[in-house]
Amino acid sequence: MHSFEHKPIESSSLSPGLLLGMALLFPLQLLGAEQSDPPEPYVVPPTQKSDRYDSMEDPRNYLSGKITSFANSIDRFFGGDRHYQESNQTVIQLNLTGGAGYGNDRNYDLGARINLRLPVTEGRLRLLLETDPENNIIPAATPAQDNAALRNKIVTPKSLAVAVRVVAAEENVWNFNTDAGIKFPIPVKPFVRTRGSYAATMGEWRLKAAESVYWFNTLGVGETSQLDLEHIVSDSILFRSTTNATYLNDKKNFDLRQDLSFYHTLNDRTALLYQASAIGVSNPQVQVTDYVALLFYRYRLHKEWLFFELSPQLHFPREKNFHASPALSVRLEILFDDSR
Repeated sequence: MHSFEHKPIESSSLSPGLLLGMALLFPLQLLGAEQSDPPEPYVVPPTQKSDRYDSMEDPRNYLSGKITSFANSIDRFFGGDRHYQESNQTVIQLNLTGGAGYGNDRNYDLGARINLRLPVTEGRLRLLLETDPENNIIPAATPAQDNAALRNKIVTPKSLAVAVRVVAAEENVWNFNTDAGIKFPIPVKPFVRTRGSYAATMGEWRLKAAESVYWFNTLGVGETSQLDLEHIVSDSILFRSTTNATYLNDKKNFDLRQDLSFYHTLNDRTALLYQASAIGVSNPQVQVTDYVALLFYRYRLHKEWLFFELSPQLHFPREKNFHASPALSVRLEILFDDSR
């Protein structure tokens, strides 16, 4: 920040002769006439930067890069929605998910989505292939959790979607994309989605805000807002607070969710997630419908693309007077991306 020295301006009585001399002096200076230079007043050049805080630049940049790279590596390992949405590389996710206990019907669901970077477009144009795209509009807190209000509990997908995505982004700072696509089977049904996100580092914390607006023929118009706060606890643990609110116009209701998560990297093959969540709605009144405590275990079975997940959970739903209801989720996932 520039510092400027302010000096008082003193007024004096100038004679006509002195004014005439000053008027003649300046043209002579412009023509290069030699004369003694008057003392120059102290003025800080506009381009000069104060070095008062320069010593803080390197630590700040190092900390910012450390938080960003750690968070990105966590999302990449867990195959999270942020990695799928914002990776500059091709991402392919294939999964087989099963569950037992509260909120599960003991079947196995197949799912897939592909975010294909098209050549010669520098990542600005993508081709998307997804099963049941409505299930992907609300990012789950973990890949093994689905939104209960939107999830179709079936073994095979009910629809397949093809979309084109236009992307504008600055890596690790902001991302904006718009999708236009159609769903099969015939007769095909169109849908559109737009998503934007912005990330900023504040001291030892990183903030990431994301906003999505979409229209599906099965859901109508909706929007999802999400705010993440991240902090590195240690060399192997990342804390993340996630606040999520989704509004569907047809329901006239906000689905609300707050997650407090610790991502713990044990080694290059194994990671754990410890998470506590509160889930609620705004209609007919703002109230909590479920509390959830879970442990999420993810293990890389083979190379960089085959993963096994196990998630024991305890739900405390309002419909059961907040009594503990155990559940178990299991997933086998195939994850491909070019950044590994």
